[in-house]
Amino acid sequence: MVHAPAPFPAARLRRLRRTAALRDLVRETGLSHEDLIWPLFVTDVPGADVPVPSMPGVSRLTPDGAVRAAEEAARLGIPAVCLFPYTDPALRTADCAEAWNPDNLSNRVTRAIKAAVPGIAVMTDVALDPYNSLGHDGLVRDGVVLNDETVEALVRMGLAQAAAGADILGPSDMMDGRIGALRRALEAAGHAEVVILSYAAKYASAFYGPFRDAVGASGALRGDKKTYQMDPANRDEALRLVARDLDEGADMVMVKPGMAYLDICAAVKAAFGVPTLAYQVSGEYAMIAGAVANGWLGEAVILESLLAFRRAGCDAILTYFAPQAARLLRG
Repeated sequence: MVHAPAPFPAARLRRLRRTAALRDLVRETGLSHEDLIWPLFVTDVPGADVPVPSMPGVSRLTPDGAVRAAEEAARLGIPAVCLFPYTDPALRTADCAEAWNPDNLSNRVTRAIKAAVPGIAVMTDVALDPYNSLGHDGLVRDGVVLNDETVEALVRMGLAQAAAGADILGPSDMMDGRIGALRRALEAAGHAEVVILSYAAKYASAFYGPFRDAVGASGALRGDKKTYQMDPANRDEALRLVARDLDEGADMVMVKPGMAYLDICAAVKAAFGVPTLAYQVSGEYAMIAGAVANGWLGEAVILESLLAFRRAGCDAILTYFAPQAARLLRG
């Protein structure tokens, strides 16, 4: 309950805004470099790192470039990076077998980062779209994305990532039952300490376009993902999904996208009180980065956008702004 202030002039609410010191003393919400996770796109394409045209300032990184990025993250105090592979199109197949290859790109980069920067947390993506010739997050038969068969494939993928040294697995596929299956498999395989961050409330959003460009899934995708990702109109369903994934063994939950779904972030945090994360997705990033690059907005808008996640109850944010934001926060 918010207490009503005394009548003016006994209450002059501007008193506490008069100086920076006073504003610092009464600030309700904080934003720190420790609240950030930096998503990295990785590629096997040799040579220089390759810019993503629809995401100003973001590049697909070679394995060496990803290690350098992880080292930069550690210097800036960013606690975690998240890997998204741009898989060679020749390795994308209908059965997605490259997804659980112990030596696939994501697993090799995970091992390289953990060897070079052992203190940083490495998060991986558990979904089949980077390996699927049809661009979907699951196995497809006769135009239908299969649930149970996909869950079996995701478990194999997650076990390979855990064996490579991933600290956090991020199932982003939205198949039913995958959290429970993955948790049971991790326990049985001796990976009880591996964290599951479930993309529990992932919406079928139009904000994902630049990401699909970055991982090479845009041209491959046939149809859409509305049969497994959430309807943007639904709120209560998100709470049911979060409850289910927590019951199945998720340690943390994700809302994706973030900025357009801050009401969902707040509702999840209020209802469950668990570690709640959000993803400032590629389209959200591109709008802000494009405006800053063109001088239409200043860099301060970056921190303001991230503070909104914290104010909505998020414990951490996946954002492509992570290094830039960390530098701004550190002055």
